[in-house]
Amino acid sequence: MTVLISIVAVFLLLESANVCALYFRPGSDKFNALGVFKAWEASKQHPELHDLIRYLAYWVAGAKLIVLMLLVVILVFGDAQTKVVSVAALIVSILSFFWRLFPLIRRLDERGQLTIPGYSKVLGLMIAGFLAGLGVALGFGVSGL
Repeated sequence: MTVLISIVAVFLLLESANVCALYFRPGSDKFNALGVFKAWEASKQHPELHDLIRYLAYWVAGAKLIVLMLLVVILVFGDAQTKVVSVAALIVSILSFFWRLFPLIRRLDERGQLTIPGYSKVLGLMIAGFLAGLGVALGFGVSGL
């Protein structure tokens, strides 16, 4: 169970960086914030659109924060079975990235609408890495290590 907790703790740390970026530096191109999209800067020319985009960024950050806090509670107070099932649920929820978000960001990348060319590939590999790490955690959790 120690390996599962360690891997999930790393995931929590990385996702916390994304939450902080979205709340405090949404225009950054670090930690998967919105500065990677050329439309972020363009939206500043239209305050009502920029406010909507900022609202959605904060909404995403808040939703991520809820999930992260629930993971902390599960890691601290959950029994072994709850931790294992939670990691399985986390894997399923992260897989949804490849259903809607990845095709969209890949299309934006192909159209030159990202500030970092090839970012969609990097992001896809990073998310796949998260999934692999969580898969390892799940394996160790099921085995009891």
